[in-house]
Amino acid sequence: MKRRILIKGDRVQDVGYRLFLLEAAEQLGLKGFQARNVGKHVECLVEGDEEAMKDFLDFVRTNYPEMASVSEIVDEEYGGRVMSVEGFYRLFSLQQLVKIVNAGVKMLDKQDSMLEKQDEMLKKQEETISEIRALRQDLKSWMEERFSKIEREIEEIKARIGMS
Repeated sequence: MKRRILIKGDRVQDVGYRLFLLEAAEQLGLKGFQARNVGKHVECLVEGDEEAMKDFLDFVRTNYPEMASVSEIVDEEYGGRVMSVEGFYRLFSLQQLVKIVNAGVKMLDKQDSMLEKQDEMLKKQEETISEIRALRQDLKSWMEERFSKIEREIEEIKARIGMS
């Protein structure tokens, strides 16, 4: 017995639905299983004896992944080939590994970009520190010159009024 099940809803993808269904297919002893995202839906092709198929269909109608939002389950006969549960498991595992690798590569690219920006910030920080040091030196020289002038003027004033 073979069936095509289409799961529709506001949120049926990116919630672990295919893995959720694969686990049920394995536990219920189905012979064949495939699941893929089709448009905004999840399509599931299954093959098994009548009892296992009935149990799987009951499961699909009454159980959903935690984050899923399902509005409709369409169940129909299917006449095509269905991959073995083990074959789908291997294929699905490979697909997930490819996603992990791609995500890792994107993270490394972002990390490289962040490191470049950090280097730019450190360079600007060093420039700012150098500017501040130069300003401090200029201010110190100006203040020393100013204090010297004030001290000379005070001495002149004291001399004129006879305090020295």
